[in-house]
Amino acid sequence: MGVIVTGAGKGIGEAVALRLAQDGTDMVLVDVDADALGQTLAAVEKAGSSARSVAGSVTEEAVAAEAANLCIEAFGTLDGLSHNAGIQRYGNAATTTVEEWDEVLNVNLRGAFLMARAALPKMTDGTGSVVMMASVQSFATQQNVAAYTASKHGLVGLTKSIAVDFADRGIRCNAVAPGTVETPMLEWALSLSEDAEGVMDEIRAMHPLGRAGRPGEIAEVVAFLLGDSASFITGEVIRVDGGLLSRLGGTPKKD
Repeated sequence: MGVIVTGAGKGIGEAVALRLAQDGTDMVLVDVDADALGQTLAAVEKAGSSARSVAGSVTEEAVAAEAANLCIEAFGTLDGLSHNAGIQRYGNAATTTVEEWDEVLNVNLRGAFLMARAALPKMTDGTGSVVMMASVQSFATQQNVAAYTASKHGLVGLTKSIAVDFADRGIRCNAVAPGTVETPMLEWALSLSEDAEGVMDEIRAMHPLGRAGRPGEIAEVVAFLLGDSASFITGEVIRVDGGLLSRLGGTPKKD
């Protein structure tokens, strides 16, 4: 089984790669951070999986094509794509610069499109599976994340479109929508605040389970969706959010 994992250098993408390595999955790992990518590659190979890497941005057609071609060349098959590359920038529709808008949409949505566009024609009929990393902000939004929310809403549309268009080949496409997860992206966001611990306390309180998620918990769902156990699931967006979107805003908290 050959799978492409993007954003594999850190966070959820890294966790997905390590989880798939437990199953002996052959992988092509993609990340713009060559050093972080090398560390994940070493960890995957130490776990017993065969892996190759492509250092570059998912916003570049050549990177997407290289990953798809390398998967076929190295492993003889391309059965899955786990797209996790993503960035966050802050601002509303009036304060977000055009450059910030383009940066976020290019990585989060164009990157997903380019990776799928390169992988789908080479993907194995009947067993191929694409898993996009969406967000709870594919359904709702916080303040001042206009570009990020737009990109993640768009990613759900792309997911459903792929699911419908490639169903006749038996290729499935789903998305995972995490709540807040303990990743380098969260650490970066917290670093922007003068009261990082206070913000983290608010994040914990937002989630009915009382904590943020762990990358490995998200990776388990991705591994399930990539595998045969999810063979009749397509066009779905699975929330892994600790109950975040299940509670109405302003719900009184009982002691």
